[in-house]
Amino acid sequence: MKKIFLFLSIFSITFINAQDITDAVRYSQQDILGTARFRGMSGAFGALGGDLSALQINPAGSAIFLNSSGSITLSSSNIQNDASYFNGFSESSSSNLNFNQLGAVFVYNNRNESSKVNRISLGIAYDQTTDFAEELFAFGRSNNSIDSFFLQEAQGIPLNLITVAPGESIDGVYGFLGETEGYSAQQAFLGHESFLIEANDLDDPNNTIYFSNIASGVFDQEYYYESTGLNGKFTINVGTQLHERFYIGVNLNSHFINYDRVTEFFEGNNNAGSSINEVIFTNRLSTLGAGFSAQVGGIFKVSNILRLGASLESPTWYYIEEETTQRLETFSNVDGRALVDPNVINIFPEYQLRTPGRATGSVAILFGKRGLISLDYSYKDYASTEFDSDGFDDFSELNREIENTLQGASTIRVGGEFRNGNWSYRGGYSYEESPYKNELILGERTGFSLGVGYNFGKVKFDVAYDYSEQERLQQFYPNSNFTNFANVDSYRDNLTFTLSLNL
Repeated sequence: MKKIFLFLSIFSITFINAQDITDAVRYSQQDILGTARFRGMSGAFGALGGDLSALQINPAGSAIFLNSSGSITLSSSNIQNDASYFNGFSESSSSNLNFNQLGAVFVYNNRNESSKVNRISLGIAYDQTTDFAEELFAFGRSNNSIDSFFLQEAQGIPLNLITVAPGESIDGVYGFLGETEGYSAQQAFLGHESFLIEANDLDDPNNTIYFSNIASGVFDQEYYYESTGLNGKFTINVGTQLHERFYIGVNLNSHFINYDRVTEFFEGNNNAGSSINEVIFTNRLSTLGAGFSAQVGGIFKVSNILRLGASLESPTWYYIEEETTQRLETFSNVDGRALVDPNVINIFPEYQLRTPGRATGSVAILFGKRGLISLDYSYKDYASTEFDSDGFDDFSELNREIENTLQGASTIRVGGEFRNGNWSYRGGYSYEESPYKNELILGERTGFSLGVGYNFGKVKFDVAYDYSEQERLQQFYPNSNFTNFANVDSYRDNLTFTLSLNL
């Protein structure tokens, strides 16, 4: 019966996957990462240049270099998540250490005084743009059960499709449903085979109505979330200085995404009438993506004191692939444990994601060799984010939801540097608006930074510390009837070390 259904449906079934707005925001945002000098001034480098990470903001920055130079950066990061969930409060923290910047710029100075082109620069750089490593644990007592998640997915699906018939296996049926019916049918199968939900009429193979074996009452719940990975990009840059006052540059960027996440939800109850007393639901996600973007920018040296900068970054066009695995375990005080653990990896069809472009305006005031003050303003319209697919997936509803939920967001970065002999002292502040119209979902992000550097001549060594904080709602299962979420306060701090060399 199921083999016949496969033959009839393979050309008409729409594959249902789990992409949502949080994915769009996750891959669109960028942290302040890069060299220690860049981070020590909170990334306010749009009108300054002269630093390899400044190319992230304004490609014309490479033409500010007087000589060829290279740098490598090591960063230690820590994130603490404080989660409030009903009557429960918990703290989780995680740390990691990695090389997040490597690059070089090669400078050709034109000695011909009559030429309009004074300098040409070629830059090659790798920059980590987002760090996904974090952990979160939330616990509390709720009046809502996770059974609503599985009931929502199951209603309308025939019983015979989510039942293991003689000669079939859990792995086989779960994989079959993923290939033909999609995500919802797989969730219904997990719920039914673990006895969490039950058909209204067990004798009717065409039954499409289900009820829960968990009685109403109170539920002790725990949610664990762990993610690893990063966003990064490789950049090829060309810059030039014209007429001594104008600097122009272009970037071609190759982006990549590497994101892994595991979530585990536990629920326990002693409610009268419950046939199921414990639930453990585990999900794993692995995401790989590759993309492309371009940037163009300019810096105008108004005088020896004042510089102005402007840059445009195109949208990034990603191609993304995802894989998931799932496991559901239940326990009954009467009947014992039931485990549904399909040995199946769900490979979703490749899809495209266009993240928003960015426009940046900058101003810098220089006080000779004594120091400087710099300010950057950037704007990014998150509502223009768009999913697309060359296959069966239709993202039109999700794209409309993005337009209605997300908004344009401004970012302000201010930085300063004071020099005393070979020593440099730095500080900065950053403010980033929420990409959501409802800031309760994800609040504004604020941060500050401090840094110090020493110039040995050919070699420079810089150290920076930066801190940021942000509030968010961590919804456990977005776009489902189980709407429970934790309130999370995130605090991130980083310690960065950069070694630079004049080539």
